[in-house]
Amino acid sequence: MNQYLNQSVTVIKGIGEETAETLAEMKIVTIQDLLEYFPYRYEDYRLRDLAEVDHEEKVTVEGKVHSEPSLAYYGGKKSKLTFRLLVGRYLIKVVFFNQPYLKKKLAMNETITVTGKWDVHRQTITANELQLGFNTKQHDFEPVYSLKGRLTTKGMRKFIRLAFQQFGHFIEETLPVTMLQKYRLQGRREAIRAMHFPQNQEDLKQARRRFVYEEFLLFQLKMQGLRKFEREHSPGINQNFHLKSVERFISSLPFPLTNAQKRVVNEILTDMRSPYRMNRLLQGDVGSGKTVVAGIGLYASVTAGFQGALMAPTEILAEQHAAGLKQLLEPFSVRCELLTSSIKGKRRGEILEELANGNVDILIGTHALIQDEVSFKRLGLVITDEQHRFGVAQRRILREKGENPDVLFMTATPIPRTLAITVFGEMDVSIIDEMPAGRKTIETYWAKPEMLERVLAFVEKELVKGHQAYVICPLIEESDKLDVQNAIDVHAALSQYFQHRYRVGLMHGRLNSEEKDSVMKAFSTNEVQVLVSTTVVEVGVNVPNATIMVVYDAERFGLSQLHQLRGRVGRGSDQSYCILLASPKSEEGQERMRIMTETNDGFVLSEKDLELRGPGDFFGKKQSGIPEFKVADMVHDYRALETARNDAAILIQSQYFWSSPEYGFLRKRLEESGILAGEKLD
Repeated sequence: MNQYLNQSVTVIKGIGEETAETLAEMKIVTIQDLLEYFPYRYEDYRLRDLAEVDHEEKVTVEGKVHSEPSLAYYGGKKSKLTFRLLVGRYLIKVVFFNQPYLKKKLAMNETITVTGKWDVHRQTITANELQLGFNTKQHDFEPVYSLKGRLTTKGMRKFIRLAFQQFGHFIEETLPVTMLQKYRLQGRREAIRAMHFPQNQEDLKQARRRFVYEEFLLFQLKMQGLRKFEREHSPGINQNFHLKSVERFISSLPFPLTNAQKRVVNEILTDMRSPYRMNRLLQGDVGSGKTVVAGIGLYASVTAGFQGALMAPTEILAEQHAAGLKQLLEPFSVRCELLTSSIKGKRRGEILEELANGNVDILIGTHALIQDEVSFKRLGLVITDEQHRFGVAQRRILREKGENPDVLFMTATPIPRTLAITVFGEMDVSIIDEMPAGRKTIETYWAKPEMLERVLAFVEKELVKGHQAYVICPLIEESDKLDVQNAIDVHAALSQYFQHRYRVGLMHGRLNSEEKDSVMKAFSTNEVQVLVSTTVVEVGVNVPNATIMVVYDAERFGLSQLHQLRGRVGRGSDQSYCILLASPKSEEGQERMRIMTETNDGFVLSEKDLELRGPGDFFGKKQSGIPEFKVADMVHDYRALETARNDAAILIQSQYFWSSPEYGFLRKRLEESGILAGEKLD
């Protein structure tokens, strides 16, 4: 880092020890940190024609005082100052609350500038700023910073102005000239100036453009560098599978592969044949046929003389996978075994012994697969289902059971492209974006809570036909803070409603795994006809006889979560239904309900969800991997993200990037990240 910019902020006049401590809490320690602490918004002080200003929009106007100010007191010390202002051809009313001292400052026919909220109906500005004389703001856009402690916006602006005046000429360019010219980007010094002191909107737009690209490029270089490092330092297994056998296996399937499945199978088989270790994410909407694709990959690995492993997050999901894969593979003399914590004693010992001597071809299970006692003879392919449910360490332990086996991660959570290339940027991504023929679209309806009686009558119609129903609630127990339906209350109410006719089960996250499995088994075998549950049934449960789902307080769920829940029905040949009980107060909530009733495409929904909720909420707060950018926004700047990714991919593979002086800064940042030494990104 530049030695001048690496100095402590205390070299700036006015920054003492106390202020420096507050700045340090904001991660501002050096001059460089201070210069790169960008505003989160800007106050707009441009003078505008009131005809162009929207209702309740903030505006700055300049005009002549046209009436004597009137001051009224109310509610003790509260006050209201009112006067008329002639602004161009408009005579408007201006109101100041709790600033009585301004009355003495105002004189008839004096030119003043006021800033405040415009009420188009009452032709009134409720003002919060007054400036005597003409508009003399230094800039049309004044920066507003996120601050702590006693720091003020005015003080922060002063410190940054001083820092720029004293040290601005030491700011070095980080992007190569070729890129600045190619995309017509501002230089770094100029862009930092414009972020803090923009002359106009265009000036700010160009500065932002430059930093969006710089942030995305640096991040994507790390991702592509990690990908290159992992490929070069992880020699894979060249799985020389028997192509004719694999083709026979595919043609024996009870249904033809969709075009999307064929494309994805080809991508996976090509990876398995290559000398590099496969590191691929397979995305497929609920019911798109990922398990069949996984079966083809596992069979190919067995024909090449290797073993395969499939790890699922829950016992019930592992059991479903085992049943499905045995049905597909056992006719081809492939031995599949299930290993979960429920399998104990002699049976467990037999499976482990047969696995170690190579007699078990495919092992399917939960995280029981990563126990020390589990030993493979020759592991070739590792598949992790709903991979975001496992930590990085768990996935790595399974991979290390073999010598660089190929790795395939599967998820039924459609991840928007922008997030996929950001969070899983070091992986190759395959997408099954087509549903198998003959699947009926789930009909989705939005009903108000007062229609509950009609909804339950509709549910009963399905139960009479011998079908089953899910009822989803957002909370386990009653909460004082939230007025939402909770699973325990709903279970009690529905047990009463359906008593002597149908059995109602209860499932939630506080049950232990044995209790959960017991409830799910009762539902799977139709001993329980109505299952009241929290979102624990969101992933992977397959009960083809369930044809109806009711979601209480549906506005409390994101689009992607609602789509995952909806995917629990519609798994058989009968028409299925999803009813969203909701009375959303916000426009966003109403929009979510509307979108859900209009589309069944998980990828369309995931993009909409990202737009509505933002990336932080998409995976939930605990999910790491989403980088925090100072300026860039993955949702709104996705074109720049794609551009930066393509540029980074080309640079990482090119010789001139590693040798040319103009890429020196970018190389240095890559080295600092630790990727080239084999360290994993946080």
